[in-house]
Amino acid sequence: MPLSGHGGVFGPADLDTLQRVFDRLCTERRLALKDKDQREELARDVIGLFQDGITDEADLWRALSKRRRA
Repeated sequence: MPLSGHGGVFGPADLDTLQRVFDRLCTERRLALKDKDQREELARDVIGLFQDGITDEADLWRALSKRRRA
């Protein structure tokens, strides 16, 4: 995945945002540490949307929240 908008590197604030969104979604989806494949897929989705320009924490969560998919 290209990181063109970020110069190939995520800053500390970006990483904090990504981690908070990922953790919130894991809790919402009840993904335990043993659910490795599902957690990795979710991480790819979170990072992918962030790279596509959805960098606001609330917008990122809303885009991936299962509540929005129902």
